[in-house]
Amino acid sequence: MTGGPPALRRAWSAWRLRWKRRALLWRCLRAGRDLIPLADRTAAIRPGDILCFAAIRNEILRLPEFLHHYRRLGVAHFLIVDNASTDGSDRLLRDQPDVSLWQAPGSYRAARFGMDWLGALLFGHGHGHWCLTVDADELLIYPDWDRRPLPHLAAHLDAARRPAMGAMMLDLYPRGPLDRAEAGPQAPLADRLPWFDPAPYRCRVMSPRRNRILHGGVRERVFFPGEPDRGPTLNKLPLVRWNRRYVYVNSTHSLLPPRLNDQYDGPGDPRLSGVLLHGKFLPDSAARAAEELVRRQHFVDPDGYRPYHRAVAAAPVLWHGGSVRYSGWRQLLDLRLMGRGAWLSSDG
Repeated sequence: MTGGPPALRRAWSAWRLRWKRRALLWRCLRAGRDLIPLADRTAAIRPGDILCFAAIRNEILRLPEFLHHYRRLGVAHFLIVDNASTDGSDRLLRDQPDVSLWQAPGSYRAARFGMDWLGALLFGHGHGHWCLTVDADELLIYPDWDRRPLPHLAAHLDAARRPAMGAMMLDLYPRGPLDRAEAGPQAPLADRLPWFDPAPYRCRVMSPRRNRILHGGVRERVFFPGEPDRGPTLNKLPLVRWNRRYVYVNSTHSLLPPRLNDQYDGPGDPRLSGVLLHGKFLPDSAARAAEELVRRQHFVDPDGYRPYHRAVAAAPVLWHGGSVRYSGWRQLLDLRLMGRGAWLSSDG
């Protein structure tokens, strides 16, 4: 409806978004019937536990630090969907006492890039919990994260009546070619990939969902210099006090109902937010990009992104004179890549 009084247009838009949300929820529930439980330990989940949800495939290089980092942050239980890994990821996860694991043998792309599978698990197990939905190559940090774990953060957000916290995905990379990390596989991610682009980034609001689209950074600079809006979307809403009425629309970039998307405006937002340290460019990134040229499971238009995957498969150097070496969350706070709100002064 393009004409008519503003109030009528708003009502029409709200009605359409409600039906969109319900259709996505039904889609998630249908997808959930295809999940095969490999290790279901969800009976151990207690009220108040913070839960972590992820869909993975062949992440054996990232899983040890992923599990260690989020356990340190205070995640009580992991609910993970494995999409037919062949590198032993499923065996590693099945042996973890705080992990429930499902197998999804179907198409990652057809499952809305895994969000239908995770939506089913969030619906079934996340209601009432603070839920962290992340990829295996994303490590969430926020101001004072090394001293105040997620239970403290969740209590602060509850007191502020905030149902979600946003985060920017920050691509880390080595100084040399992408197939050569700067430290060994046992080293922390920020030692293996210590560089990032501090700027520029730009964020815009889209109607009618009020979702944000944050662009910029190294992948835009290197791979999409002539088509910046084709670069990856970098804003996410990974931490949400979940309700069965909620659903992710586009990865964790946006949610329905639309009001949840108002919780994060990207870099420069003064409210408390985080950064997802992104370990995409570990030494296996070139081989994974070459595989994606065949699998075609990422992006809505995989053919349109073949040049991107070919470029990553060539293991280029991403470092340039404007690259900055990562030194910790205070540095990201000073660069306004995350916000603090009243968090650091709220309880000493």
